[in-house]
Amino acid sequence: MKYLRTTDLARAVGVHPNTVRRYVDWNLIPPVERTPTGYRLFTPKHLDCLRVARLIYASVYPGRGLRLSGSKVITCAVQDDWAGALAYANIHLQKVHAEQGQAETAAALLENWAAGAVPLEKVAPMQIGQVSCLLEVSIDSLRNWERNGLITIPRDPESGYRLYGSPEIARLRVIRVLSRAGYSMMAILRMLLQFDRGLRSGLRVPLDTPPPDEDLYTAADRWLSTLAEQKQVAQRLITLIEEIIEGRAASESPP
Repeated sequence: MKYLRTTDLARAVGVHPNTVRRYVDWNLIPPVERTPTGYRLFTPKHLDCLRVARLIYASVYPGRGLRLSGSKVITCAVQDDWAGALAYANIHLQKVHAEQGQAETAAALLENWAAGAVPLEKVAPMQIGQVSCLLEVSIDSLRNWERNGLITIPRDPESGYRLYGSPEIARLRVIRVLSRAGYSMMAILRMLLQFDRGLRSGLRVPLDTPPPDEDLYTAADRWLSTLAEQKQVAQRLITLIEEIIEGRAASESPP
């Protein structure tokens, strides 16, 4: 059997040799035999697993569900269960499609609301507990959204209690949908700041675009772009696993 060195794997995938060693320590590739002098003896099977693991971990896997499906692909690959790896890769792509659908639906609602296409729901002024029940959102979430600048709630001049009217309810519905669709609070705030400055179209741009001076941001701060990138990664992952399966079949078939 032809053995590969750590540097061979690193060069093939385009990473530092220390990254290969780290992937071994993290059990992202199968256990590796060593020579009596301590050198690792990698095989093409290790390289296949490394290629899959690198493709997954070099990209942003947003959300627990997407991270979990990605890790299952790696688990199957390490166990040399490439049919299982392919199945989970397809499941992962389906989950990305579902996340994209929710994100697009939320963005469409945002656009309709900003354009005034969503009629205001006529409601009598409500207190925070009533709004919590109406929108099925916790009181803590409502207060957190207000505390972080997503909405300003007028108060009763006599009692000092918050009073939510029709405009506030409509805005909260948009915030709730965007939040549940995966957009971060920072992304929603960027968009609402533009809305409050009079922007009524193209709000997807601030929703999906951190400012140039924002060096640190999460996947959910640019959710639409993250999901589009994740879709490409999922498709590449499926193609890679199919190539590995085909290569295995060709190498094992009799001449």
